[in-house]
Amino acid sequence: MIRVQVRPNEPLEAALRRFKRQCNYAGIFRLAKKHAYHEKTSDRRRREGRERLRNIVLAEKKRSGAPLGRGNKKRSNKRGKPSDRRGGSDQPDFDPLTADTTIQKTES
Repeated sequence: MIRVQVRPNEPLEAALRRFKRQCNYAGIFRLAKKHAYHEKTSDRRRREGRERLRNIVLAEKKRSGAPLGRGNKKRSNKRGKPSDRRGGSDQPDFDPLTADTTIQKTES
């Protein structure tokens, strides 16, 4: 059973955040989702078989020294152009250390 004592002068939102974190660590949300719907025996066997296969493949990759996960591949632009968020690639990069930050007053 999870208990959270509200500290003196602690906002209720902070105590609720600690409660949610403890529920998440204990796996209560996962169990609630798991038991929210009935799972047929055949579906459970199929899911467990997929999980076993996934664990075997990950163990093989780990043992062979191959990197786990998807990696850090950069997305390429489909049109073959370099992706630039500013729109124009002919503009130089902005460097805040060398930028002139003085404001010039114009006489009217």
